[in-house]
Amino acid sequence: MKKLKLMTVFGTRPEAIKMCPLVLEMRRYQDYIEPIVAVTAQHREMLDVVLELFAIKPDYDLNIMTKEQTLHDVTCRVLQGLKGVLEEARPDMVLVHGDTTTTFAGSLAAFYAQIPVGHVEAGLRTGNKYSPYPEEMNRKLTTAITELHFAPTATSKANLLKENVDPANIAVTGNTVIDALQTTVRSDYRFEDPELNKVLSSGKRLLLMTTHRRENLGEPMRHVYQAVKKVLELHPDVEAIFPVHKNPKVREVVDAELGGMERVHLAEPMDYEPFANLMAKADIVLTDSGGIQEEAPALGKPVLVLRDTTERPEAVAAGTVKLAGTAYENVLRELLALLEDEEHYRAMAEAANPYGDGRACPRIIRSILARYGYPVEILPEFSPK
Repeated sequence: MKKLKLMTVFGTRPEAIKMCPLVLEMRRYQDYIEPIVAVTAQHREMLDVVLELFAIKPDYDLNIMTKEQTLHDVTCRVLQGLKGVLEEARPDMVLVHGDTTTTFAGSLAAFYAQIPVGHVEAGLRTGNKYSPYPEEMNRKLTTAITELHFAPTATSKANLLKENVDPANIAVTGNTVIDALQTTVRSDYRFEDPELNKVLSSGKRLLLMTTHRRENLGEPMRHVYQAVKKVLELHPDVEAIFPVHKNPKVREVVDAELGGMERVHLAEPMDYEPFANLMAKADIVLTDSGGIQEEAPALGKPVLVLRDTTERPEAVAAGTVKLAGTAYENVLRELLALLEDEEHYRAMAEAANPYGDGRACPRIIRSILARYGYPVEILPEFSPK
């Protein structure tokens, strides 16, 4: 049989973290698969760090990132750039991931070239097309184009079924981010930053925080930071580490509310490997990120989600994640509950991880190979224990 040409298309750090393990899995099937890696570099430096971590060199690099780029810019550049790439590479299938503008534009470019699309991490929904924005619609539009849907959970599969996706084209795989964590987090990991090592050896409880969402800019973020400030005033045994997003609108509010505080350690955005290992050492995670809602529960860390909606309800149902929103009173209440109620903390930390068992990539690759008639055994679908 001829080799199956599988092209992965991704462009941001979160996509790379979740797609690089899939590329490595393809390499294990050298008799059946010719992997092709195309990156858009919607994010440049952050993407490159992940590629280097997983030792992956792209076959095609569109390098589209520009200063102050808009959604219109990214969409147009991905569409135009991938046209020539697809004509030259002629893959049998294009694999995209998740919910970025690269994801939607990449799937659309494949559709225009009449190439089947496989969607990794398919079926996540909030039901509100502006929350998260533009990710919710990127997912739905990609679903309409996709041929094979790799849903991380049964809930995601149910969302797809509600939209009349053929169940024969859906596989529940778990999330590839769990595969990535298993190769990245190490108990003996040592951070290069001496200040960070000092904080981690202080014996204090550690809050790890990230904020970046468009809908939280301004007053919502200010309220969150004010709640964190109050918690630190009430609990001298707590420190906070905050890798601050490069967005000037985020930094302005961070500096105004948390700048100069003794037990708040503001840092530059961190690469994936140190951040994942830092998350493994934190006590509580506060975030408005999507991916961290999956990663932290896999590490046994309670997560307060600084959003009013989430497309990842499985962790909420399992009890590892709590929607705290951005209101001062709500964030303060939820943080104090975790810090002051040991039973509540333990219940969140020890809840079963609903997102994967580290075998998402083998499930995806074998599902594709089986669809094209290659002699492989399909693995059972992921189901949390």
